[in-house]
Amino acid sequence: QVQLVESGGGLVQPGGSLRLSCASSGSIIRANAMGWYRQAPGKERGLVAQITTWGRTEYTDSVKGRFTISRDNAKNTVYLQMNSLKPEDTAVYYCKAFYCSAHGCTDYWGQGTQVTVSS
Repeated sequence: QVQLVESGGGLVQPGGSLRLSCASSGSIIRANAMGWYRQAPGKERGLVAQITTWGRTEYTDSVKGRFTISRDNAKNTVYLQMNSLKPEDTAVYYCKAFYCSAHGCTDYWGQGTQVTVSS
Protein backbone atom coordinates (compact mmCIF):
# COMPACT_ATOMS: atom_id res chain seq x y z
CA GLN A 1 0.00 0.00 0.00
CA VAL A 2 1.33 3.40 -0.99
CA GLN A 3 0.22 6.60 0.70
CA LEU A 4 0.45 9.95 -1.04
CA VAL A 5 0.25 13.29 0.75
CA GLU A 6 -0.18 16.50 -1.22
CA SER A 7 0.69 19.95 0.05
CA GLY A 8 1.27 23.45 -1.24
CA GLY A 9 -2.22 24.44 -2.29
CA GLY A 10 -3.84 27.73 -1.35
CA LEU A 11 -5.26 31.00 -2.55
CA VAL A 12 -3.28 32.94 -5.14
CA GLN A 13 -4.01 35.92 -7.37
CA PRO A 14 -4.17 35.54 -11.15
CA GLY A 15 -0.66 35.56 -12.59
CA GLY A 16 0.80 34.17 -9.39
CA SER A 17 2.64 30.93 -8.71
CA LEU A 18 2.35 27.90 -6.46
CA ARG A 19 4.37 24.74 -6.05
CA LEU A 20 2.55 21.57 -5.11
CA SER A 21 4.34 18.65 -3.49
CA CYS A 22 3.36 14.99 -3.35
CA ALA A 23 5.22 12.91 -0.80
CA SER A 24 5.01 9.15 -1.28
CA SER A 25 5.42 6.45 1.35
CA GLY A 26 6.69 4.15 -1.39
CA SER A 27 9.62 4.38 -3.73
CA ILE A 28 8.65 6.56 -6.70
CA ILE A 29 11.52 5.05 -8.69
CA ARG A 30 9.43 1.87 -8.82
CA ALA A 31 6.35 3.73 -10.08
CA ASN A 32 5.68 3.47 -13.80
CA ALA A 33 4.37 7.00 -13.66
CA MET A 34 3.52 9.78 -11.21
CA GLY A 35 0.89 12.32 -12.12
CA TRP A 36 -1.10 15.34 -11.09
CA TYR A 37 -4.82 15.50 -11.79
CA ARG A 38 -7.39 18.14 -10.98
CA GLN A 39 -11.11 18.36 -10.49
CA ALA A 40 -13.09 21.57 -10.59
CA PRO A 41 -16.65 21.80 -9.19
CA GLY A 42 -19.10 20.11 -11.54
CA LYS A 43 -16.36 18.72 -13.75
CA GLU A 44 -14.64 15.37 -14.11
CA ARG A 45 -11.17 14.73 -12.80
CA GLY A 46 -8.59 15.10 -15.54
CA LEU A 47 -4.86 14.77 -16.11
CA VAL A 48 -2.76 17.89 -15.63
CA ALA A 49 0.74 16.45 -15.94
CA GLN A 50 2.60 13.20 -15.52
CA ILE A 51 6.17 11.97 -15.45
CA THR A 52 7.30 8.43 -16.17
CA THR A 53 10.06 6.36 -14.62
CA TRP A 54 12.31 7.39 -17.49
CA GLY A 55 11.55 11.08 -17.00
CA ARG A 56 9.22 11.54 -19.95
CA THR A 57 6.68 14.25 -19.23
CA GLU A 58 3.21 14.92 -20.55
CA TYR A 59 0.94 17.93 -20.03
CA THR A 60 -2.61 18.79 -20.83
CA ASP A 61 -2.73 21.53 -23.47
CA SER A 62 -4.13 24.21 -21.16
CA VAL A 63 -1.09 24.17 -18.86
CA LYS A 64 1.74 23.73 -21.37
CA GLY A 65 4.37 26.41 -20.90
CA ARG A 66 3.02 27.36 -17.47
CA PHE A 67 3.27 24.19 -15.34
CA THR A 68 6.28 21.94 -14.79
CA ILE A 69 6.26 18.49 -13.22
CA SER A 70 9.43 17.17 -11.63
CA ARG A 71 10.53 14.45 -9.23
CA ASP A 72 13.09 14.00 -6.47
CA ASN A 73 13.68 10.27 -6.23
CA ALA A 74 15.77 10.58 -3.07
CA LYS A 75 12.87 12.27 -1.28
CA ASN A 76 10.16 10.17 -2.96
CA THR A 77 8.45 13.41 -3.84
CA VAL A 78 6.88 14.76 -7.00
CA TYR A 79 6.35 18.46 -7.59
CA LEU A 80 4.11 20.59 -9.76
CA GLN A 81 5.38 24.12 -10.31
CA MET A 82 2.49 26.27 -11.46
CA ASN A 83 3.20 29.70 -12.91
CA SER A 84 0.99 32.33 -14.55
CA LEU A 85 -2.02 30.91 -12.78
CA LYS A 86 -5.48 31.64 -14.14
CA PRO A 87 -8.91 31.52 -12.48
CA GLU A 88 -9.71 28.46 -14.60
CA ASP A 89 -6.88 26.59 -12.84
CA THR A 90 -9.00 26.62 -9.68
CA ALA A 91 -9.59 23.01 -8.63
CA VAL A 92 -8.67 20.31 -6.18
CA TYR A 93 -5.34 18.88 -7.29
CA TYR A 94 -4.66 15.19 -6.75
CA CYS A 95 -1.46 13.21 -6.94
CA LYS A 96 -1.51 9.73 -8.47
CA ALA A 97 1.04 6.94 -8.48
CA PHE A 98 0.78 4.18 -11.09
CA TYR A 99 2.52 0.92 -10.37
CA CYS A 100 2.66 -2.19 -12.53
CA SER A 101 4.06 -5.59 -11.71
CA ALA A 102 3.67 -9.16 -12.87
CA HIS A 103 0.48 -9.25 -10.79
CA GLY A 104 -1.15 -6.30 -12.51
CA CYS A 105 -1.35 -2.52 -12.21
CA THR A 106 -2.60 -0.33 -9.36
CA ASP A 107 -3.40 3.35 -8.97
CA TYR A 108 -2.84 5.14 -5.68
CA TRP A 109 -4.35 8.55 -5.00
CA GLY A 110 -3.73 11.28 -2.49
CA GLN A 111 -6.46 13.19 -0.67
CA GLY A 112 -6.05 16.31 -2.77
CA THR A 113 -5.11 19.92 -2.15
CA GLN A 114 -7.24 22.93 -3.02
CA VAL A 115 -5.90 25.55 -5.40
CA THR A 116 -7.93 28.73 -5.74
CA VAL A 117 -6.94 31.44 -8.21
CA SER A 118 -8.86 34.62 -7.52
CA SER A 119 -8.37 38.33 -7.06
